[in-house]
Amino acid sequence: MTVSVETRRSRVTVYAKSTAPSLTPVKPGKSHEFTALDHSMSRHSVHLVCYYRQAPTVTMAALKESLCDVLSYYPAMTGRLVKNEGEGCGEWMVKCNDAGVRMVDARADATLDEFLASATDEEERQLAYWEDVESDPYLWSPYCVQFTDFKDGSMAVGISCTHLHADPTCVAVFARAWSDTHRRDLITCPPFFHPWAFYPRKNPVPSSPHLSEKSTSTPPMPPPAMSSVTFAFSASSVRQCLADLQLSNLSPFDALASLLWLRISSYKNASLGTSQLTLAVDCRRRMSAPLPLGFYGNALHFFGVKADLSSGWSHIASELNRHMSGIKEDDVWSSVEWLHERSKEKAFQMYGPELTCLAWDNVPVYNAEFSAGAIPVHVGCRIGNAQGDGLVVIMAGAPGEGEESRTVIVTLPTDLTAKIYRDEAILKYGPKIMFSPNI
Repeated sequence: MTVSVETRRSRVTVYAKSTAPSLTPVKPGKSHEFTALDHSMSRHSVHLVCYYRQAPTVTMAALKESLCDVLSYYPAMTGRLVKNEGEGCGEWMVKCNDAGVRMVDARADATLDEFLASATDEEERQLAYWEDVESDPYLWSPYCVQFTDFKDGSMAVGISCTHLHADPTCVAVFARAWSDTHRRDLITCPPFFHPWAFYPRKNPVPSSPHLSEKSTSTPPMPPPAMSSVTFAFSASSVRQCLADLQLSNLSPFDALASLLWLRISSYKNASLGTSQLTLAVDCRRRMSAPLPLGFYGNALHFFGVKADLSSGWSHIASELNRHMSGIKEDDVWSSVEWLHERSKEKAFQMYGPELTCLAWDNVPVYNAEFSAGAIPVHVGCRIGNAQGDGLVVIMAGAPGEGEESRTVIVTLPTDLTAKIYRDEAILKYGPKIMFSPNI
C-alpha cells in the first residue's frame, strides 16, 4: 500500500486528554524515593506500544476503568515529583498524592493491518504520547497512557514514562499487571517497591571505568536528527544467522547484536578496527538473590564491549557472548555504588553518545492479554533522547513467529538509518521491515 507523505502525517489524531486516578486513595504522607541508578536515567524516557486486534471486552471505556483499578497498586505512578528534604536533600522523590496519570484518546485513519504495513517511525511515535517536564514538575505527570482506535476496531495501547521512574522491564510488567486486573485475575508479577534493593553494600567498592568514561563524553552539538527502523526477524531467519556464524553456544542476541554493530560501523568508518559497544542488560534475574520481576524502578547494568571489527562477524559475536556470559554481580554492585558516589553531580547520557545496545529479548512482552488468549500482534519499545551514534533495542518477536524470533528497533542519525534499512547484509536474512523513516 502506498501512502502519501501528507496522509501519513495526519493519520494519528489526538482528540481528548484527561487524567486517570487510582480507585483506592493512598495513605497521607506516603512517598517513593529513587536510587542513584534511577537518577542516572533522568535524561531519558521509555515508550512502549502494544497493538491489539478487535476484542469484545477490550474497549476504551473498559480499559480506562481497569487502568484506574490497577493504579491502586502503583502509588508511585500517580504521584508527583518533589525535592527530597531529608537525607537526600536536593534529589527528586515522588510524593504519592493520587494526582493521577495523563490519559490520551486518539484515532488512526487506517486499519491495524494497514498501519503495521505502511506507518513510518514518526507515526508509531505518535501512538505513545509524551510531554516533557514542565517548569513546575509538581503539575507534570511522569506517566502518559494513550489509547488509539483503528478503523477496524483494533487498538494500540501506548505507555510512556520518564526513565527516572522505570526501565522498559518495569513498564512491560505494569502492562501485564494491568491486563491481569482487566480480566479480574490475580496480578502475576505484583509491584515490588523497595528501592533499597539497589542501595550500596555495607562495604562499597565504587568502580565503573566504563561509566566514568561515558560521563566525560561530549555528545555532538547540535545533536543530529534521529530516526528509526524496525526489523522483525522470524525464527528461521535467526536460525540462519546462527548457522552462518558456525559457532556453538551463541544466542539469537549474540548473532543479531553483532550483525548490527558490524553493519552500522561499516558505514561510519572507512577502515574497521577496534570498536566499543555499550550494552545495557536487565539484571533483575542475574543477582545471587534475584529481584522479583515486578521490582519497580531501574535495574539496568551498562558496560562496554570491545572487539576488532576487522576480524569479522564470528569474532564479534563470540566477544559479545563472552562478555554477556561473564557479567558478575560484583560488577553490577560496583557500578551502582559508583553512581551513588557521584549522585550529586549532573546526570549524563546513558544511551549514548556511543552506539548502545539494549539486550531486552529475555523479558516477556507479549503476555499483556486484556482478553484471554488475545495477545498483542506486535509490541514496540523506544527510548527517548538516545542521541549520538544511536541505539539498538533487541526484544522478543511475536509468538507466532517462533521462539527464536526477534524484533530489532534501530535508532540512528537519519542519514545512517537510510542506509541501514537497505543494507544487503541484513536484508539477506529476510526480516520484515516496519516503521521505516519517511526519507
